[in-house]
Amino acid sequence: MELQQMRYVVAVAEMNSFTRAAERCLVVQSALSHQIARLEKELGARLFERTSRRVRLTPAGAAFLPAARQCLDAAERAAAEVAGAVGQIRGRLAVGVISSVAAVDIPGALRAFHQRYPDVRISLRVSASELLVEQVRDGGLDVAFLGLPTTARPEGVAACALARDRLVAVVAPDHPLAAEPVVDLLRLSREVFVDLPAKTAGRVQSDQAFAAAGLDRDVAFEVTNAQFLARLVEQGLGIALLPSAYAAQLTGVRTIEVTDAPARVEYAIWSRTGRTPAAGAFLALLEIPAVPGPERPPVDVS
Repeated sequence: MELQQMRYVVAVAEMNSFTRAAERCLVVQSALSHQIARLEKELGARLFERTSRRVRLTPAGAAFLPAARQCLDAAERAAAEVAGAVGQIRGRLAVGVISSVAAVDIPGALRAFHQRYPDVRISLRVSASELLVEQVRDGGLDVAFLGLPTTARPEGVAACALARDRLVAVVAPDHPLAAEPVVDLLRLSREVFVDLPAKTAGRVQSDQAFAAAGLDRDVAFEVTNAQFLARLVEQGLGIALLPSAYAAQLTGVRTIEVTDAPARVEYAIWSRTGRTPAAGAFLALLEIPAVPGPERPPVDVS
């Protein structure tokens, strides 16, 4: 079984086409088909069902695909480690972020990294904090930047606290509260809210604050993206609580200080089992220590 055969299988599975897979792999279709047929003979099972109209994985192919991807990732990491040992940074850098990250200028950091290490293939995934922790732990991501309530810490990963921030109320410009310099949770509890989905880290920090104050609130709109959340607020469909450093970047809304507001801490995280040379170089560019050691206090940006 050869790595090239596995690459071909992954390409066909992702493209749902032998023709497009061959184009992506820069080989003629007959060569790709021949290699997959050799692999199927070696495995004793067909990996794809082929018709004139579509290509799809067989049950055997669906079982084979995750292992093939893992083998390709391991080979790529091994090559990157060898290159790193002789001072070359190659391979991949898979970065995850929450949509409201504010402690790091992610686009600017990725641009600087790409200019310094052009041989590294960069990918970026935007997701919820708890999912980012899971993906770093499982090896799907190399580095992630997320936010958690002050009552929680990332589990099962190496972490460095970057910044602590208080949440502020975000309202439409014509909202009755827009002219207020400061409010409290009691006053906000009378409003309709736009928020992240229940039980996500970005939602929990607000839910805990209202529960601690003995208050209920009406969350009528649940979204997975902070930018879309802000757009709903701008249209007057509800108000929101967002970190002040992130809210300061928004346009078309007003922000109000909240006297008893919850807080969050932003973290950089990576695998406890070691970092790829590309991940180490990226964190070094951001001046994030290689070994977290005793937790340094996060910068208060509120």
